[in-house]
Amino acid sequence: MEVSLSVGAMIAISILGFIIFAVIGYIITKNQRKNVIAVADTAAKNILKDAESEAKNFKKEKQLEAKEEWHKRKMEFESESNKRNQKIKSLEKQVKDREVNIASKLDLIQKKEHSLLAQDTDLKKKEEKIGSIIKQQQLELEKVAGLSKEDAKTMLIEKMTNEARTDAGVIAHKIREEARYSAKKDAQNIVVQAIQRSASDHSTETTVAVVNLDSDEMKGRIIGREGRNIRAFEAATGIDLIIDDTPEAVVISGFDPFRREVAKISLERLMLDGRIHPTRIEEVVKKVQTELEGNLAEIGEQTILDLGVHNMHNELLKLIGKMKYRTSYGQNLLNHAIEVAKLASIMASEIGIDVNMAKRAALLHDIGKCVEGDTTPHALIGYELAKKYKEKPIVCNAIGAHHEDIEMESAIAVLIQASDSISGARPGARRESLENYVKRLQKLEDIAQSYEGVSKTFAIQAGREIRVIVEPDNVDDFLADEIATNIGKKIEQEMEYPGQIKVTVVRERRSVAFAK
Repeated sequence: MEVSLSVGAMIAISILGFIIFAVIGYIITKNQRKNVIAVADTAAKNILKDAESEAKNFKKEKQLEAKEEWHKRKMEFESESNKRNQKIKSLEKQVKDREVNIASKLDLIQKKEHSLLAQDTDLKKKEEKIGSIIKQQQLELEKVAGLSKEDAKTMLIEKMTNEARTDAGVIAHKIREEARYSAKKDAQNIVVQAIQRSASDHSTETTVAVVNLDSDEMKGRIIGREGRNIRAFEAATGIDLIIDDTPEAVVISGFDPFRREVAKISLERLMLDGRIHPTRIEEVVKKVQTELEGNLAEIGEQTILDLGVHNMHNELLKLIGKMKYRTSYGQNLLNHAIEVAKLASIMASEIGIDVNMAKRAALLHDIGKCVEGDTTPHALIGYELAKKYKEKPIVCNAIGAHHEDIEMESAIAVLIQASDSISGARPGARRESLENYVKRLQKLEDIAQSYEGVSKTFAIQAGREIRVIVEPDNVDDFLADEIATNIGKKIEQEMEYPGQIKVTVVRERRSVAFAK
């Protein structure tokens, strides 16, 4: 029991001692913390005092700097203000000086105005005096001349008008002559070069073809018993077969070149085969006709290859092939189209126009003549065909306008018309019936004779020139020029002709006197 109390007492004493020690440690730690806090407060207060002192010093320095800057700016402003004030004073002085000068000039102007008004008054008085003098002189002149003022004016105006017309006529004549000379010279050079370079042969189509025979015995076989073979041949071909005394030759006659060609080839094949009778004749003629019609596209294709024209519709190629067997005024249509294409291409290259379009339009310009049974002008037929087969508008217009059935829209259309005229007008190119020839000459003379002042007219050079004799007393030189121009325009409007027609007006005055 004593032992246990002593142990418990010791534990209690130990705990009490620990508590006492802890309390004493806490008290000591607390006192240390207070001392540390007191020291920190003291240090913080010292720092604040130092910062406040430094801030005050910094503020004072900045205030001094600001005052110095303000003083400096103030001095600069005052200096600039002084300069501006001096400049303003100088300008004000200049303005005042100018005002003084303007005032003095205004005085001078007013004085001059008064002087001018006085002079104007004097001038009016003088004008009135001069006017009265002129009226008196006019009255005296009218009495002396026997003419009123209006009559004199009329005479003067007529004289001036006549002089102006004369001068204008001289100038117009000179301009026309210069234009004709230069234009004619340039055109002649281009056309001559084109014709020389094309150099196509002058070939005239005929209406007959000759087939050579191996012997005269063949004539009898062609005629047949009681003429049945020759009748069958003529019925199948639509061509006349002329068998006369010409040795070893038979003449095939007809106006259709295609039929003549069919007849010629058929007759040659029949003679080569030896079997000549009506049935065989019909078979051969039909076969030859089919072959030739099938070759039309090949002829057209070869033609465009020779001319360097490409990409053309097959139907147009067939029409080109048909032109080989067509004629116009005795001129082979295909040869004419090729010649026109060559002429057009040469002239197009000379004047800077599209050569390919010119050749294309020239080659197709007469395809309307290959369409049978249509009474529409061939140029319009060709125009519609070209449109149908997708030719370019410039080509279609050139085809339709080459006889002026529609309005020309390009230089190529004019070129095709000129090339067509050149090809058709060259010597030997075409034939014309005597009746049409006489009518054309008569028409020329009638047109020229319809103008006042014309005494005689003569169509010469096969209708290529019309010579007009005018009355010299009623027609002067300038009116003669006008008559020539008007006759040329009327011929263009009322007549159709190949090439061109020259109009020559002759005015001759003869003075006759007799010595007695």
